[in-house]
Amino acid sequence: MTTAPQTNHPRRTLLLTGASRGIGHATVKRFSAAGWRIITCSRHPFPENCPWEMGPEDHIQVDLADPKNTGHAIDEIKRRLTDGELHALVNNAAISPKAEGGKRLSSIETTLDVWQQVFQVNFFAPIMLARGLVKELAATKGSVVNVTSIAGSRVHPFAGSAYGTSKAALAALTREMAADFGPLGIRVNAIAPGEIDTAILSPGTEQIIPHIPLHRLGTTDEVAKIIYVLCTETSSYVNGAEIHINGGQHV
Repeated sequence: MTTAPQTNHPRRTLLLTGASRGIGHATVKRFSAAGWRIITCSRHPFPENCPWEMGPEDHIQVDLADPKNTGHAIDEIKRRLTDGELHALVNNAAISPKAEGGKRLSSIETTLDVWQQVFQVNFFAPIMLARGLVKELAATKGSVVNVTSIAGSRVHPFAGSAYGTSKAALAALTREMAADFGPLGIRVNAIAPGEIDTAILSPGTEQIIPHIPLHRLGTTDEVAKIIYVLCTETSSYVNGAEIHINGGQHV
């Protein structure tokens, strides 16, 4: 009996922002299980309970609300990509400030400094990272996934105005990036999660469940699986799409 020869594929590398909890944490587990190297970025130091190999050595603490600090982080990421190759960038980090008692911040109540902070993290940081690492992504004909939200296409009972509009802007940016990065061989897509079961669910989320056709919340792994597909050859002709992961809540 003969054994088929094994092909040694180079290890692929993912850069993920917002990795320490929720969708980001599930994404780490999904890619790690597939053998990817994962470089993570967040405001916090590396959380010791996270499961990925080489985690502390491949974690970069960065304040994405600070453009200068984000620029320094890009330089550090480049230094860590010793072969000059990046296979996927997932822009998952986001902030959603709340009013007193966790209530939605309306467009009337949101102060200018909050608008600016939200847009810097949720909108400007993703394009800064993608532009800053464009050569490394082009070297592998890599993939960018921007995490938008159901709140980017409709007013949400819990998500504030700054968050919702930043996600709408990120969806539009995804289309622009798909047109601009596509000729370099880089695909750019977005996922728009709906109500996903995480530790930071807003009070009252249970009232939305009866209005979701599947009558349940989504899981973080269900989101991570779609992110993974968008970063692999399975989706090799998908570019400029925004995939809604919400159990039919938007229909």
